[in-house]
Amino acid sequence: MMKKKDMPVRRFPEGLHPYVITHCTILLFALFLNGVSAQENRSFIHGPEPGERLDTLLRVYDSGNTASLPVSVIRGKQKGPVFTVVAGIHGYEYPPIIAVQQLMAEIDPDRLSGTLVVIPIANTPAFYGRSVFLNPQDSKNLNRVFPGDKAGSVTEQIAYRISEEIIPVSDVFLDIHAGDANEDLLPFVCYYDKRDAPQQNELARRLTAAAGFEYNVVYPYNITPDEAAEYAFKHATQQGVPSLSIEAGKLGTVQEEAVTMTREAVYRMLHEMQMYPYSGTGEKTQQQWFGKQSYIKCPQQGIFYSKVKSGDRIAKGQYLGHITDVFGNRRADITSPADGIVLYKVGTPPVNAGETLFCIGGK
Repeated sequence: MMKKKDMPVRRFPEGLHPYVITHCTILLFALFLNGVSAQENRSFIHGPEPGERLDTLLRVYDSGNTASLPVSVIRGKQKGPVFTVVAGIHGYEYPPIIAVQQLMAEIDPDRLSGTLVVIPIANTPAFYGRSVFLNPQDSKNLNRVFPGDKAGSVTEQIAYRISEEIIPVSDVFLDIHAGDANEDLLPFVCYYDKRDAPQQNELARRLTAAAGFEYNVVYPYNITPDEAAEYAFKHATQQGVPSLSIEAGKLGTVQEEAVTMTREAVYRMLHEMQMYPYSGTGEKTQQQWFGKQSYIKCPQQGIFYSKVKSGDRIAKGQYLGHITDVFGNRRADITSPADGIVLYKVGTPPVNAGETLFCIGGK
């Protein structure tokens, strides 16, 4: 494991009222957002001194709830881009959160060129509430509300803060996920194919390849400039920031292999950006790319039976499983609409109408 020497870490003093903490931070970010590009800015990037880390809690409130958005800024000794890493948009997806904890402990700012912005747990209420997909405070999915709402519920405000204060300062935006408590998932890296922005698109693809995963997924980009993107890294893509996502881990547990894959993928991306030295481990993986996705929605509520697993190759028309009611009566058979590989599926028995049962990747 990579080690670092002790790094100066500054935090807002304990005892300061959250109002003061929040508005000091807003001022810091607001100075940046005054029409200046990420690489040209001096206030946000220079929040911490060279070689320092600055940890901040951004507070959000609605009529009945409060939540915090932790942000850590690690400023390297050398100049370079701003690379943002976000984990925990879904609080029950643990491998990304643990991988980011390791990264924050290991990164040596003396070896870092540029700035690493880290949101270690974007959805703290869901994390501490052990809630699948949703923030238990307002029952909203953070990854379905971007760009958020300044005057909305706590989840919408978290999305707003990321949209307004984090994404605009980023030269690269990486959103890390895993299979939630009910998802059996094949590890992959993905980005949106925004063909009208070739330089942005090329960097997203290059970083996807640099991550070193066996499986890469290219999603179609099909929204207008004014349409709500809903997803965090899709919104960043819409705003002109090279963006991508890692998916590694499954079923709401911490698999050390997924943690290691994620952590090493981030190091490889930083190395590709000439921000951090990394020699890598093992042989280079033969990569596969999937540009098509087929989604199978659940036809009704019930109990799901399937022996198919993530990573299985399947054929069009193949039987994938079936659904029964609570009395065990068989109500629906599930078959594949296409040839391909199972990227992720529901891996637990309970299912509800309209949920995604399978995502099948094709070439």
